[in-house]
Amino acid sequence: MNRIARTMMGVAGTMVCLAGPVLGAGDYPMSLTADAKATAGTAAVTAAVTIKVDRLMEESRRKRVTDRLTHDGYAKFVPELRALPPVGTIEVQGRSVEIRYAREQRDEKGRRVVLIADRPLFFLGADPAKNRAGYELTIVELRFDAAGGFTGTMAGAAKVKTSPDGPILDDFAEAPVTLTARRATP
Repeated sequence: MNRIARTMMGVAGTMVCLAGPVLGAGDYPMSLTADAKATAGTAAVTAAVTIKVDRLMEESRRKRVTDRLTHDGYAKFVPELRALPPVGTIEVQGRSVEIRYAREQRDEKGRRVVLIADRPLFFLGADPAKNRAGYELTIVELRFDAAGGFTGTMAGAAKVKTSPDGPILDDFAEAPVTLTARRATP
């Protein structure tokens, strides 16, 4: 094999290796509308949620905030997250929060996207005396099927904890809200 062919194979191999962490980069910007349904006892509330993701976050920033959560805990993670530039928004009934964490992963079930906004979007519940301290984030987890449809969950006031896959929902002020796709617009 000549030198040019070996170089081309090396470049192709490098491109394949680099494609792993940048999954889904061609799917952004992404705009989704979902029906959000919250249930508390016998009462149910439905509202439209608009999620706009301009891009996934850079790997170096994802590693920095994930390391902060892993090594220093939730209290140090929140200000580190808020220092990141926004990569999108989550909006419900005229209120919106900025997404600072956006990560996509693929597994045997399809595509999974985790979004974390830097502020709580809403608090649900009939008990106004319930302590809201510490529930400083909004977290959304979306699962996309092969046809591009999605379902998911959202916690409008949440805490996160570390996992091998990055930050995950640790605790929430009220039960998570279920999300069902209305339409997807690339």
